[in-house]
Amino acid sequence: MPRGKHRRPRSSQLTRRVVAAGTGGAALTLPLLGATQASAAQPAQSAPTVAQSAPQAAKTAKSVTYTVAKGDSLARIADTFDVSGGWKQLYKDNRAAVGDDPKLIHPGLKLKVKTAKTDAAKKTATKSSAPAKPAAKPAGGVAQATQASAKTYANNLDGWIREALDIMAQKGIPGSYDGIYRNIMRESSGNPLAINNWDSNAAQGTPSKGLLQTIDPTFQAYHVDGTSWDPYDPVANITAACNYAAARYGSIDNVNGPY
Repeated sequence: MPRGKHRRPRSSQLTRRVVAAGTGGAALTLPLLGATQASAAQPAQSAPTVAQSAPQAAKTAKSVTYTVAKGDSLARIADTFDVSGGWKQLYKDNRAAVGDDPKLIHPGLKLKVKTAKTDAAKKTATKSSAPAKPAAKPAGGVAQATQASAKTYANNLDGWIREALDIMAQKGIPGSYDGIYRNIMRESSGNPLAINNWDSNAAQGTPSKGLLQTIDPTFQAYHVDGTSWDPYDPVANITAACNYAAARYGSIDNVNGPY
């Protein structure tokens, strides 16, 4: 089988690591208090009023526990909860849980979020951990997408492949369960966090990642709308790899070696 451009054959086992991520941030600004004629006459008394604004804001901030959902990033969470200091402060507060790389976070991770929006935070945190509700019956192509998102899948290799196949069917991407499974077992042995840190791709700064060992440029070029931008996300990795294989080989089913 001719080899594709997105990776090269490997001659040793893959190394593994767990990574988590998100970028961006939001900053808060405090209003300046205008000086009145009376306060201008007594500057020593007006100064404490301004100085108290920061402690007062700090007192209103409360900590809530947020469960990371698929597609989340530290930036999105910080924006949602209006975290003072943005994603950088959120990462600093959760460094022990997130790890050394803030660029990737994974579903199910528990984060402590300091926010003044306690009511909104509680609703969002509850919503993130609640199971998906059956959708209404919209018309046309929207119905298929909604039905697929309402289905539940096991959080294992079988569930990831089945969810990916449903998305691929909606997008017109060819591939079968057997074709996907066969290539996954050859490329990563079913480990969604597999990464190749030793071959020529890795030497160029683009190591092969995930279940079907895509490099970042390929993952980004063939990313399937509606899936995560995290290359370690099992469903996103499968669908992007199958999209690439369809463009280059006609189908992932036609791939039987390094591609």
